[in-house]
Amino acid sequence: MDGKTKAIVAHIFWVGWIIALIVNSNDREELASFYIRQTLGIWLFSVVISLIPPLIAIGWVVTLVFWIISLLGAINGEMKEIPWIGKYFQDWFRAL
Repeated sequence: MDGKTKAIVAHIFWVGWIIALIVNSNDREELASFYIRQTLGIWLFSVVISLIPPLIAIGWVVTLVFWIISLLGAINGEMKEIPWIGKYFQDWFRAL
């Protein structure tokens, strides 16, 4: 599996993320690692935003927009950070 395919698979729910993480651990590719970190950050963002009742509706919309931006970047083979918080995901999850 090439880096672009791993990056796209990482966006398919938790199962796809785990598959991409395992496959990428054997043969690390920067594009795949980038999107594995971005996707983990998006999922965690959605969990945190769900814990704040007044922000649930807007949080889900923002999460969906972030996920779409990330998926389109993966499909195009570009390392495109999601707005505002993508750079933090790259720093926080550098080990992945």
